[in-house]
Amino acid sequence: MMRISQTGIDLIKQFEGFRSKAYICPAGVLTIGYGSTGKHVQPGMSINTAYGEKLLREDVSRFESAVNRLVTVPMSQGQFDALVSFAFNVGEGALAKSTLLRKLNAGDYAGAAHEFKRWNRGGGRVLAGLVRRREAEAKLFNS
Repeated sequence: MMRISQTGIDLIKQFEGFRSKAYICPAGVLTIGYGSTGKHVQPGMSINTAYGEKLLREDVSRFESAVNRLVTVPMSQGQFDALVSFAFNVGEGALAKSTLLRKLNAGDYAGAAHEFKRWNRGGGRVLAGLVRRREAEAKLFNS
């Protein structure tokens, strides 16, 4: 079973940023820390960076498992890290149903890399931060 590298963690942290207070993200989801979502996030909640790191590691492990389960072809560390970052951002379900995954599992690595840039919308509009994130993920995937 593959695990995310520090490069992958750093990529997620770079694009998620750290917020100590719970907030509503552009997609309308209650979020805290480095993009942590779920029942554990409550309105008005506040955390420190150490707890944010703990939540990030817990969240990432869920997406590592998803990528390991969903991808049926060999991957490099960069490809795995990019896919975990992608799944962390869009969700396991979106990855599972994506053309990106279908192309990758068909052995079309170049086609899969090309699919990252299509995932640049939040709240129905193109978001500059997602454009940059997808470029970084595609670059890491191709490294």
